[in-house]
Amino acid sequence: MKNIVFFGLISPLFVYSAEPSFRMQEIDAKVGVGYGLQLADMDGDKKKDIILCDKDKIVWYQNPSWKKHQISGHLTRRDHVCVTARDLDGDGKAEIAVGGQWNIGESNDAGKSGAVFYLNPTATREGNWTPVQLPHEPNTHRMHWIKSGKGKFDLVVKPLYGPKGPDGIKAGSKVWAYHMPGDPTKKWERTLVSDFMKDSHNFHPIDWDRDGREEFLQAGLNGVYWFGRDKQGKWKYMQFSQNYAGEVRDGITPKGKRFFATVEPKHGTTVAVYLQTSRLFWQRRVLDETLKDGHALAVADYLGTGGDQVVAGWRGMNTPGVPGVRLYVPKDDLYTKWKSYQLSGKETAVEDIKATDLNGDRKPDIVIACRQTHNLRILWNESR
Repeated sequence: MKNIVFFGLISPLFVYSAEPSFRMQEIDAKVGVGYGLQLADMDGDKKKDIILCDKDKIVWYQNPSWKKHQISGHLTRRDHVCVTARDLDGDGKAEIAVGGQWNIGESNDAGKSGAVFYLNPTATREGNWTPVQLPHEPNTHRMHWIKSGKGKFDLVVKPLYGPKGPDGIKAGSKVWAYHMPGDPTKKWERTLVSDFMKDSHNFHPIDWDRDGREEFLQAGLNGVYWFGRDKQGKWKYMQFSQNYAGEVRDGITPKGKRFFATVEPKHGTTVAVYLQTSRLFWQRRVLDETLKDGHALAVADYLGTGGDQVVAGWRGMNTPGVPGVRLYVPKDDLYTKWKSYQLSGKETAVEDIKATDLNGDRKPDIVIACRQTHNLRILWNESR
């Protein structure tokens, strides 16, 4: 592969953690716009592959050769914007849905903005899969497969904005849960999850209740909200924070306390964590206020401490600056003090980040899709 660079990060060791060390490998230097990433097994070999939503195609890179496979060409006149991948039927191979027709300026006319597709795989899973178009809201922006019960999954889809009123003010975005029929080419029913969160950039699946049904955290102008289902399956919510947030991911401390991390505001400068002190109260701690156009988070135990650390990426586009990736490591079990490590710089203008163990060494590696730098990279975790 091309352009292999080593990042040896030299700083004082914390008594409970490994020294962070990552090796960078570029696996594609010709990405259009790396709008979205997913990590899932595409070929049933029990290895996580990389799925990329590019502006005019959906592709995946086969672990460990990173051979590139295209499963869809351009589905809409405008750019694709998001992708979700997960094994839904238990065959060990991921199913795919895609959002497209990205038109940020149009929030009222669904004919001019937004699109949602399920990609029906070919018999061999080779070549372009057949798109099944589903109903949608304008400016489709993010989507996830979220477990709704034993062996059942909903496709939850979120626009960036809701419709613009006569006064020019945008309403809350309508979040829908799509229910896949036995034959995915037939009509999909859907349930409205919420319609009140404004300027909502991202959301993140979680499984806190452990009742066989997943929940999610959603970040937006109103702050961060938790969404889950009651015993009858009806969606409910709780507000966890009030700061305008663009990105959100959850984690856990070595002592078993939950936290979630945010980039604030949307495309913002600040990385913060909120440590749970009760069911409804979360204590905010600021880790960094120097990002330029913060756009991605990935929370995992990169250093084997028994608790999670935070990785943030920024692209330096809407707020001009030098892009990069940074790792934030807590210096105590209470997560009151943190240390940051720079993992990459101007060669990595981050659009999306995901983390998982790609090579079976039980260390989460970092996958980065980039926009202005038009590349796809892995930061291999070689921390001891």
